[in-house]
Amino acid sequence: MLQVNAHLQDQLVMRVGIPHRSGTLAAHAFNQEYPVMVSANAFWSKQQQAFRFPEATDLSETDFAMDSAGFVAMKMWKNHGRQPGLGGIFPWTYAQYIEFATKSGASWWSQPDCCVEPEIAKSEEEIDFRIRATATFLEGVLRILYEWQNELAKTSSERVVANMLPPPVPVIQGWSVQHYVRSLELMHQVWSRWQPWLAPPALIGVGSVCRRPLKHPTHGLYAILDRLKGQLPTGSRLHLFGVKGEALSELGDQRWVASADSMAYDFGARLKAHHAGVSNSMLHRCSEMDRWMSAAMQRIESRVANQPGMQLAA
Repeated sequence: MLQVNAHLQDQLVMRVGIPHRSGTLAAHAFNQEYPVMVSANAFWSKQQQAFRFPEATDLSETDFAMDSAGFVAMKMWKNHGRQPGLGGIFPWTYAQYIEFATKSGASWWSQPDCCVEPEIAKSEEEIDFRIRATATFLEGVLRILYEWQNELAKTSSERVVANMLPPPVPVIQGWSVQHYVRSLELMHQVWSRWQPWLAPPALIGVGSVCRRPLKHPTHGLYAILDRLKGQLPTGSRLHLFGVKGEALSELGDQRWVASADSMAYDFGARLKAHHAGVSNSMLHRCSEMDRWMSAAMQRIESRVANQPGMQLAA
């Protein structure tokens, strides 16, 4: 009863996105003690049609969270049509994803969701479909997880069950303020049906963040967060998928924002290498990771420096 979907720190945690399941970038993040965000897609084998976790990877020794790869899945669905997995959108099934995510060792894992960036969703009807589909995916995940927990409970203790099959982080989607409000309402309707088996969500993900302006009055990040702040379930905090570094200057002291992630360093590394006419080597990418994370933490620190007792995590 009252199972928690994420165990959070008091301070804002900045996660660096890693596009691979192992290798130099993962090793560098481990050596620098960066919290990590990794996509489920990095572990998916198209040839074997199965998830594969490496026998040895530095990710195992990091604080990493698992993203459901919704943007990649929606791009594949948009470009190549119906996929063999859940909803005809993902290449994997509910069971494959839940089993992999819960066994991966991730600090937390997000539900499958449907992003709504303008290059994916061209109309209000498409956006509404994806918002409703995201809530439906959450319901599907919770139904399966509940049945699996009941089956495991026949031979295991409550603590073992809760640790082996932790609940997911729900995700809300949208492009405008009203979209996110609608998505939050649907998420709450789904989640509340499973209480008190589940506690109110400690962490809620906010999707479709990275490809948007910050200050637009209807679909800017600040306007969306300002509206969501007063409507979150009691005790719930947010994770921002793909946040811009600039936004951290405004969010560093907002306790209802628990964490954020970004792969902006890797995009920036490609651009810089191209403009300079040099190789985008792993050494260059690691250097850009350090530069971006250092700048991100300085932005956060600029907001919390005058608040006694606040700490930073990166």
